[in-house]
Amino acid sequence: MHSQWIAALPVNASSEAKDMNTKQTKPNAAQLWIVLARCHRAVSALVERSVADLGLCLSDFMVLEALLHKGPLTISDIQAKVLLASGSMTAAVDRLEKRDLVIRKTTTADRRARVLELTTEGRQLIDRAFKEHSADLERVMSVLDTAEKNELYAGLKKLGQFASETLRQNAAMEKAN
Repeated sequence: MHSQWIAALPVNASSEAKDMNTKQTKPNAAQLWIVLARCHRAVSALVERSVADLGLCLSDFMVLEALLHKGPLTISDIQAKVLLASGSMTAAVDRLEKRDLVIRKTTTADRRARVLELTTEGRQLIDRAFKEHSADLERVMSVLDTAEKNELYAGLKKLGQFASETLRQNAAMEKAN
C-alpha cells in the first residue's frame, strides 16, 4: 500500500500540466523566489510523505541513502552530505542503530572517529526504499518533459552555486573585518 497518493498520479503528467493556465511572463526576482519557495514546500511535502510511507523519517532515509551510495562513512562525512545539524545526526544514527539498520565501527586511521556501515537488514531496507522513493520522484517530476528537466536542473544548479559562492565570499569578508 505504498504511496497510493503518488501512485495515483499519471505516469506522464506533462500534457496535463501544459493545459494548466500559466502566464508566460518575464518574472522578476521576487516572483521567482516565491515560486521556488512554494515549489520547494510542495515537493518537500511529497518527498517526506513518500519516505514516511516507507516507515522512515526523512533524516533517517538520507543517512541510509548516503551509506547505500557512498559505502561506509564517518558520521561527520554523512552529516556534511545530508546537511543535518549535529543533534539531528546523532538522533538519526541512534534510531537507525536501535533498529539494527546500521552499525558503528572504529577505524584504525582514527580511533576517535566512528564509521557507519549498513547492516544486511539496513541494506535490504534502503535498497527497496530507494527504488520506491525514486519511482515516486519520477512520477512527481513527470509533469516536466526532458528539455524542461534539463533547463530546470541547469538553472537551479547555476543559482545554487552562485548563492553558495556569495555566502562564502561574504563570510570571508566578515571574518577579515
